[in-house]
Amino acid sequence: MQLAGISVASVASAEAAQQRVSAGFPGVVVTDMRLGGMDGLAFVRWARKVEAALPVIMITGHGDVTLAVEAMRSGAYDFIPKPFSPEHLVEVVQRALEKRALTLEVESLRRRLEGRVGIEATLIGRSPQMAAVRRRLEEVAASKVDVLIRGETGTGKELVARCLHEQGPNATGNFVALNCGGMPETLLDSELFGHEPGAFSGAQKRRIGKIEHANGGTLFLDELETMPMPMQIKLLRVLQERQLERLGSNQPVKVACRVVAATKEDLAQLAQQGRFRADLYYRLNVVTIDLPPLRERREDIPLLFEHFLTQAAERYQRPLPVVEPEEVHGLMAHDWPGNVRELRNAADCFALGLRNDVLAPAEVIDRGLPLAEAVERFERSLIAAELQRQGGSLTRASEALRVAKTTLHDKIKKYALKTDS
Repeated sequence: MQLAGISVASVASAEAAQQRVSAGFPGVVVTDMRLGGMDGLAFVRWARKVEAALPVIMITGHGDVTLAVEAMRSGAYDFIPKPFSPEHLVEVVQRALEKRALTLEVESLRRRLEGRVGIEATLIGRSPQMAAVRRRLEEVAASKVDVLIRGETGTGKELVARCLHEQGPNATGNFVALNCGGMPETLLDSELFGHEPGAFSGAQKRRIGKIEHANGGTLFLDELETMPMPMQIKLLRVLQERQLERLGSNQPVKVACRVVAATKEDLAQLAQQGRFRADLYYRLNVVTIDLPPLRERREDIPLLFEHFLTQAAERYQRPLPVVEPEEVHGLMAHDWPGNVRELRNAADCFALGLRNDVLAPAEVIDRGLPLAEAVERFERSLIAAELQRQGGSLTRASEALRVAKTTLHDKIKKYALKTDS
């Protein structure tokens, strides 16, 4: 039996429905208020005990408005007063089914996140790009080789560096992070290499520098492209000889640490322009990990947003809010210039009840884009979101989107998306 393409199972009573409904039920329930045995209001209360998020739609008579209000207070998804048009019923049921599918997807994603360990738990995403990053990390982590990480601001370069440290042989040592552009050159010298008492005005006692403090662990140098040339020369010598001299001292200090450098610039191009030392670039460019921007792996956005939203709800001690399908489409359509960091901030705001334009329904992706490109971006985001909801199933996604499997397969290939079938 079907209603406007929706599969329907009909039962004669609420008691019969109880035999077919349990936690995780993939559909919605439509019931009348007036029933032979258990009435609709009692069924709503029973269903809420089984699973609070299960949508129950109540059909009410003209004189049952008070009962309908009570049903909504008891947890009913919506009520439809008689008489009603079939189109209205279908619209309400479809909206409830979308919400139900999203709820079940969130629960599935949460279980998958809880079951992950190691690199997979740290670097979240089902996209081919993130799968490639994880494979690269697994290949490199066990060694002590220096690594260069390239990626836009907010793509998670420090997260990857910490993952390399925690999964590598130096995990018991210190993870020492330094932003090369965060301080003047005079202070950077002391921060990196340390100093002896009297090395300069104000140096009253010995200071251990970041490199020496990272001995036996990992040194993470962020925004490497901003490091002044004199510091690049001194760093290159440390990398080559694995020893340093503190400011004001002639005694070499041996250091054994993995160096992970991160940049948002093309260092090879900067080297050609004379703005970065080519020898340092080639010394660090033994192993390179490229992090994709979020706009190039949109299929990961729902999973990441759910992960950050769960963390934010726990951190702020707020109930976990429900993300509506239209809001997911808004997330998928946004270009995320701030990448994962911007997405995390959006999740924090959402957890606090602060909605913004990013989570609004995505009517137009970018008014500055040509129409054809805007349409393609929106189509890709919709397909990626539906594949995410359907666990990567081409068959179920084609049914949900009401498009032929062959057509959907061609579009998935065109947009470089991933399926599990």
